[in-house]
Amino acid sequence: MNPPKHFIFIALLLTASIGTYQLAAYFPAQADLTQNARNSLTEGSIAVLQQLPEPLQLTVYATEQDVTLGNLRKLIRDFVALYQRYKPNITLTFVDPITQPEAARKVNIKSNGEMIIEYAGRSEHITTLNEQSLSSALLRLARSKHHLVMYLVGHGERKLDGIANHDLGEFGKRLQQNGFKLSPLNLALAQDVPDNASILLITHPQINMLPGEIKKLLRYYERGGNLLWLMDTEPLHGLEHLAATLNITLPPGMVIDPAATEMNAPLDWTISTRYPPHPITQNFDLTTAFPQARAIQAKPGSEWRTLLETAHRGWISRNSQPAKFTFNKDRDTPGPAIIALTLQRHIDKGEQRIVIVGNGAFLANTYVGNGGNMDLGINMVSWLTNDDRLIALQPRSVNDGSIILSQFQLGGIMLMNIIVLPVLLILIGGMLWWRRRNTRTKNINPT
Repeated sequence: MNPPKHFIFIALLLTASIGTYQLAAYFPAQADLTQNARNSLTEGSIAVLQQLPEPLQLTVYATEQDVTLGNLRKLIRDFVALYQRYKPNITLTFVDPITQPEAARKVNIKSNGEMIIEYAGRSEHITTLNEQSLSSALLRLARSKHHLVMYLVGHGERKLDGIANHDLGEFGKRLQQNGFKLSPLNLALAQDVPDNASILLITHPQINMLPGEIKKLLRYYERGGNLLWLMDTEPLHGLEHLAATLNITLPPGMVIDPAATEMNAPLDWTISTRYPPHPITQNFDLTTAFPQARAIQAKPGSEWRTLLETAHRGWISRNSQPAKFTFNKDRDTPGPAIIALTLQRHIDKGEQRIVIVGNGAFLANTYVGNGGNMDLGINMVSWLTNDDRLIALQPRSVNDGSIILSQFQLGGIMLMNIIVLPVLLILIGGMLWWRRRNTRTKNINPT
């Protein structure tokens, strides 16, 4: 006697379910289709975790329930689980700041949900819990030591802690988030560049530097100090001696790039989308923008390497008036133009690294948010401090998912929902009623 068909169907269904379960166990796969991939980590965060082989202890000072967020601890567990997926040796512990106020006071806890991160005898304290803040804290712990970034002041230079449009304050904040220490340096007062400086940042002076200050800069270079020099198209105000010592020349003029206008950028910008092989730009696929850049040339026989080459269809213009940015074969130099160089050499049993960029505005507060400008700047500093393994690990903030509509767009949506759609539905209903009425009349009075 043949078994009923429904028993065969149930047996096949069970077999398929068990087989699917076994395949899922042996070949796990997942996909996050949310706009900002909020149910998974960015590649930068995953890469940071891979630099932390030792166990990681997370202590969160949070109550069971929060007035605004509800079950706060569950939200935190789910968030930390994203990290534990890639690093199983993460331990999460909760402390109730209300029932254990003394424990919270010892670590200066001021609000519900703050976290203490401990790794290899070091710790970080974050007050806002999201991927950007947690991964940045992990990146700081991944650094073997705190590097000191000193920046030249006293001549109207761009400041790493400045808030003006031309300053580098936003870049400085990111450096601090990534574990770097910042300190201004006035060579008119200091005897020399301190030995504990990991990098010296020079931006364009607005007044002439004193000969004694130039001598101190040259001594810093000669003893193997690492240097990041961001120069603009203006006169060097005394830094010509440093340029000559570094074996570089600066062709007069500004880089003009027609590719910029194709991306709705001003013509006096230059855009970079392709990068020569270098640790700074390894796996770097972000577009970078450089307003009013200048070209840099290395003298023959020097050890400089090209980092950024732009304006392949452009030129170096000696005309400063934007309305006349057209190629003049008698005065202008056809592209491409090299706007950034790197130098790596061994000196006194150590290694010296230098980066020179023919543009300081790309890291200014006004422009640092364009494309990958911020990431490129951080990569430069990481390379200069010999933290090659941490290059390109910066966790990026998620895309803004909000929709901003103008009054005209809001009015159009309101008109569509309140008037157009109802009228359209009435017309369609009327047409259907008319067709059915005519059909009914023809059936009653056939010809």
